[in-house]
Amino acid sequence: MPHHLRPSTEYAQDALLPGDPGRALALAQQLLSEPRMSNHARGLWGYTGETPDGQSLSIQSTGMGGPSAAIVLHELAELGVKRAIRVGTCGALDADLRHGALIVAGDALAEDGASRALGAGEVAEPDPDLTGRVAGALEGAPSPVRIVTTDLFYADREGDAGPPRARAEAWLRRGAVAVEMEAATLFTLGGRLGVETACLLTVSDTFEAGERRRISDEALAEAAARMGAAAGRALEG
Repeated sequence: MPHHLRPSTEYAQDALLPGDPGRALALAQQLLSEPRMSNHARGLWGYTGETPDGQSLSIQSTGMGGPSAAIVLHELAELGVKRAIRVGTCGALDADLRHGALIVAGDALAEDGASRALGAGEVAEPDPDLTGRVAGALEGAPSPVRIVTTDLFYADREGDAGPPRARAEAWLRRGAVAVEMEAATLFTLGGRLGVETACLLTVSDTFEAGERRRISDEALAEAAARMGAAAGRALEG
């Protein structure tokens, strides 16, 4: 029995990993015919069931940040999960990205402590085949892009709306278009555990003229539904 997850059902070999437990519930209601709660311990809500085409699928929240995500993925691997797609939110570094846009992570700058502690170099990479399936499940099959994983949601100085300007500009120069908090850890740990990983994100925050602009709850719910549907398609077959 894992130390943190307390499964009440068997987990599927395929899993979607939102950070937010509320989003896990919403995706389970959207994607599974008869979802069963497979974990509620520590507020990490998880659900398992079958998609309408009969495929077994688990949807397990990870909480916020790399350390929590690492615990969840490690224990999911113990429970038999073989493929896992992070479905989460990100902040835009590229000014052309708008609220609700969906992006596929091609790799992640490892600017967080958890992935580095797990042995990541400067860049962490997902499974290429699963990443290609995720991109192919989106309209127009967009090319995967570089993101950056960091430990902090809020800036380190009072009054800053997002990542410190110098750091954000450095990330942009290295090719990152968005910032989030879990992907590099999941990519690195997945490689160590033999779990195929990928990451699909929706833009929830933009930064304009020094001000953070947050997506509306309604627009986020709509974007999350599109994200979940695409991730589910990537795992079909």
